[in-house]
Amino acid sequence: MTLNSVLIRGDGIAARCCGHLLSQAGYRVSFEKKGRQRVPLIMLSVAAQDLIRDIFQRDDLFHDLPVIRKRIVAWGADAVQLDHSAVVVSEGVLLDRLGMVSCETQAGWTICAAPPLPAQTVEHRFGSRMASAVAVELNAIAHRDACWIESLEDGWLFLNSGWLIAVGARAEVLLSKSRLVGEQIVRVEGAALQFPASPRMTIPLGGEGWISCGSAAMSFDPLCGDGTAHAVREAILASAVIRAADLGEPVVDLMSHYESRLTAGFQRHLKECYKFYSSGGNAAWWRAEAESCVEGIAWCGRRKTEFQYRLEGLELRKI
Repeated sequence: MTLNSVLIRGDGIAARCCGHLLSQAGYRVSFEKKGRQRVPLIMLSVAAQDLIRDIFQRDDLFHDLPVIRKRIVAWGADAVQLDHSAVVVSEGVLLDRLGMVSCETQAGWTICAAPPLPAQTVEHRFGSRMASAVAVELNAIAHRDACWIESLEDGWLFLNSGWLIAVGARAEVLLSKSRLVGEQIVRVEGAALQFPASPRMTIPLGGEGWISCGSAAMSFDPLCGDGTAHAVREAILASAVIRAADLGEPVVDLMSHYESRLTAGFQRHLKECYKFYSSGGNAAWWRAEAESCVEGIAWCGRRKTEFQYRLEGLELRKI
């Protein structure tokens, strides 16, 4: 095995973060691009922005992006307006800003940030909800610094910066019943991009010479808006696992710690999802998706979670 060399399968946000961190640590990094369709819109909280800025040491990454200052929410009740602070950017634009340094190398490690995963992995999915994203034209009076969230009988809508996300029923069906989001839209433009919206996690997350990260390891419900920050934190930990293994720490112990940390984060996400899906509506669709969150929370609880290391800066130290 050639040490200090890594092949990263995928070139999304988690992959770019892993590549940058390991390059800074002296590793030779190569990327295997997968050519998947980019996410049209990502909303980054202040905490997520700070995290990415710290990794790439770039204070200018987000300075010129549109800012969302308020959320207007109709979730099983009358609409309320809440203060918010986030920037919006397409995945393609964000990845262009992050850049990618790659060289040809014989890999000692493979980071699976995109399929395919090793044959022994099993995906555990909790829920069956599908989502679609479609471009829309906003009317003249819609607030450009706001996002809108609305629950309906058989799904929910999220509107932000000219993009509509519909989860559950088709976008046109949900819009026909909308009392909030539909009022902001003049027309739908183009075809919708379809993607699964249910939380999922693959097990195992790594082994001798490989580790999964980002959406190949876990996928989050877009409702909670924390998928990007989770992917970045996974990249930090995955990179630290590889460095610690190459310094002599047992791979079995490191992978057990990695899985425990990600499982704990996945369970927190499912608990947050349950709050939304148990309160969004009373129809069968909402009850089924809430029950799937409960199943996932119990599944996480049955898994062994033992933290054997602590992260100090970008390095893992034995507890």
